Amino acid sequence: MSRTPPSPLSTPRFAGHVSMFRVPIAPSPEGLDIALCGIPFDSGTLGRNGSRLGPRAVRDVSMQAIRPVHPLNNQSPFEDCRIADVGDAASNPLDIMQAMDQITAFFEAIHTAGAMPLAIGGDHLVSLPVLRALARVRPVGLIHFDSHTDTFEGFYGQRYNNGTTFRRAIEEGLVDPKRSIQIGIRGPRFGKEDLAFSLASGMRVITIDEFFDLGTAGVIAEIRRVATGPCYVSFDVDGIDAVYVPGTGAPEIGGYTPRDAQVMIRSLKGLDIVGADVVEIAPALDPTDGTARVAANMAFELLEVMVDRHRRRSGPAS
Repeated sequence: MSRTPPSPLSTPRFAGHVSMFRVPIAPSPEGLDIALCGIPFDSGTLGRNGSRLGPRAVRDVSMQAIRPVHPLNNQSPFEDCRIADVGDAASNPLDIMQAMDQITAFFEAIHTAGAMPLAIGGDHLVSLPVLRALARVRPVGLIHFDSHTDTFEGFYGQRYNNGTTFRRAIEEGLVDPKRSIQIGIRGPRFGKEDLAFSLASGMRVITIDEFFDLGTAGVIAEIRRVATGPCYVSFDVDGIDAVYVPGTGAPEIGGYTPRDAQVMIRSLKGLDIVGADVVEIAPALDPTDGTARVAANMAFELLEVMVDRHRRRSGPAS
């Protein structure tokens, strides 16, 4: 199986099989360094739904939007790593608890194979079963880009939804809050307790007002100070200002730009990133495909960070 996507100069980017970044499709994660995948699940959504279609939309847009060479280092991440698209995690849309078990099993297979996962969601609840697979031995740090903390106790008597993900992850010992940072938190709140759990647990919370006070350089310094040891990156597209990403369940105005996000993600090079996701893309809410395009670019930046980690640890793939 070829390790690299077909050249866009010989095969048009609108042709061929549909996969993330036009990479080969693999039936399993065996032998891979990085497994690209989707989690088409949005039954944990509290707001506008439709993120179950996110993986399909991002795959489609990525074929046209993403060329194979990164602009900063003039290298292709696909030449240094064995990367393939391993498809979507199964998930019962009518049973949240069963769906989480199914998603966990899918990512356990990736983790057992020795591959790092880069996933496209799906609502933000999907990060919990991924963390259950990756942090089964010891907790990871968390680098969380979002406009919401997702650390609520529950809603309508339900403890598992896209607003409770990281509270459950901390309670289950999957995430070390003292090595975790949340970036871009903003918007009207339900009440005074909205930030309470994050702060009480020891997470570093950077609200959007502090973000603009610090500037990207200051935020990057905080990320690198906090996120020591193995860390997971979870990127909710609604962390970006709503003008750029209208196709998401709970868009918030007054956020950072896609350029800010690119710079922050690129700054993660050198950290021990063990996996990542990009979530909450609801393509039906954005007929321009702009939200999916932003998500595809964020995923490509995360891929380059993960490939850099592999280069540092293993050298180029043979």
